Amino acid sequence: MGLPTVRSGLPSLEGRPETPLLVDRFGRTARDLRVSITEKCSLRCTYCMPEEGLPAIPRDELLTVDEIVRLVALAVRELGIHEVRFTGGEPLMRRDLERIIAGCHEQVPHTPLAMTTNGIGLQHRARGLVDAGLSRVNVSLDTVDRAGFAELTRRDRLDSTLSGIRAANRAGLAPVKVNAVLMRQTLAGAPDLLRWCLNEGCELRFIEEMPLDADHEWARANMVTAAELLDVLGRHYDLTAIGRSDPAAPAEKWLVDGGPATVGIIATVTRKFCDSCDRTRLTADGMLRSCLFSDQEFDMRQALRSGAADAELARIWRGAMWNKWAGHGIDAAGFVPPERTMGAIGG
Repeated sequence: MGLPTVRSGLPSLEGRPETPLLVDRFGRTARDLRVSITEKCSLRCTYCMPEEGLPAIPRDELLTVDEIVRLVALAVRELGIHEVRFTGGEPLMRRDLERIIAGCHEQVPHTPLAMTTNGIGLQHRARGLVDAGLSRVNVSLDTVDRAGFAELTRRDRLDSTLSGIRAANRAGLAPVKVNAVLMRQTLAGAPDLLRWCLNEGCELRFIEEMPLDADHEWARANMVTAAELLDVLGRHYDLTAIGRSDPAAPAEKWLVDGGPATVGIIATVTRKFCDSCDRTRLTADGMLRSCLFSDQEFDMRQALRSGAADAELARIWRGAMWNKWAGHGIDAAGFVPPERTMGAIGG
């Protein structure tokens, strides 16, 4: 996973205005918390995981249920967080996921709790997760071609993912959002994936591939762009641009064949939205990250376990976000991908 620069103690607050919110130097306010709860995953997607999986995090270095619940409650009550999303790795790999959801829901019952998952095993747990307090779910699905799925994920588990999506819809998590990373080998099948999602009542969002793969094979010249995707989809569907409903939302939307169904594109690279980013992140081992691409981390686990009061935890969090980068810098000549891969940071 690499060795990011880990800081302990209080980040610089110089020049920061007096506000409890997670503001930064560029006028942004973080309101969306992403919490990774494990590095483990049931798939090995080439753009995310190495074939052998990520190095295991020792059990005593993972945030516990109580620690996750405490940090989520603090973020909502004291720091202005409006939505929490649990990620991995694959969050369904944690057997205590329902306890995490239930604990957070009890503490912040009016805050939406969402999850990003590959859907494998979701058919058996969707109802229990809803009962625990889960509000929404995003399922990663890049293709509905079985051979293509197996090649991309290194696992023949398409049927399980599709069953998980349908179970989530039945359990009341509808409409399920489907996330598809744009890859050269799946581009031709993008219209088929959209058709499947339309038939199943899912909201599909395509995502430009980012340089967060474990094998470090990403190249700007080889990635599929939003413009290429629109060209392919436009041969099969009438698409009408409607933009973003929320300036901080990552997906631009298009009506499909006049609507009401839509398709979204998250053009992280070619149409970057760093200037409106509203996210803050916790890794599974308790490190606070202000940006997906920044390797500067702050050790919240150490602070928690050394007896820090909520006020001290809040000061660390505010300081980390005050020092957030202006943007990911992918197009910069000296760009260096982060040490942690997507699977180790959390989506």
